[in-house]
Amino acid sequence: MKPVPPTMREKKRYILARVVPHGIIPDGKAVYYLLQETLAGLFGDVGAAEINMSVVSSEGSYIIVKCRRGMEIKLETALSFVTGDSGGAFALRPVFVSGTIAALKRKIPVSLPPGKEGDVTVGGEEYGYSFRSQEKVDLHQKGIKHQKILYFTREDIEEILCSQ
Repeated sequence: MKPVPPTMREKKRYILARVVPHGIIPDGKAVYYLLQETLAGLFGDVGAAEINMSVVSSEGSYIIVKCRRGMEIKLETALSFVTGDSGGAFALRPVFVSGTIAALKRKIPVSLPPGKEGDVTVGGEEYGYSFRSQEKVDLHQKGIKHQKILYFTREDIEEILCSQ
């Protein structure tokens, strides 16, 4: 039997989902069953079959899920409803949608190793920083007795570290 030409193949979309909280690595099979149950609950069995979902890979705190093109919004909705208990409670948050797995793998951020420490200057004042996990950074002012509250976003922290 001849292969189906590319123009007649079914188009697929891939969704990158982040596992919250960081550090929990759920089993791909468990995520598949949780997601299939959520899809059936939200859209019924026929709707779940139309989406044609499958879990492609589970890489650390990120999961790549495949679906039929045009159904990615429904799958993103179902992803945000998934909560599981595979070695700890977790939730899935959709991050990116792409037509290829390679493009999604480039979007997975490089996690910083825990325990990385250093010094940084913010607003003319010297601070020490230390990474405790991918989501938490401790900043402490050097040589001062009182504490000052600072609010940083992930982009601020990345900008400070890139300037070092």
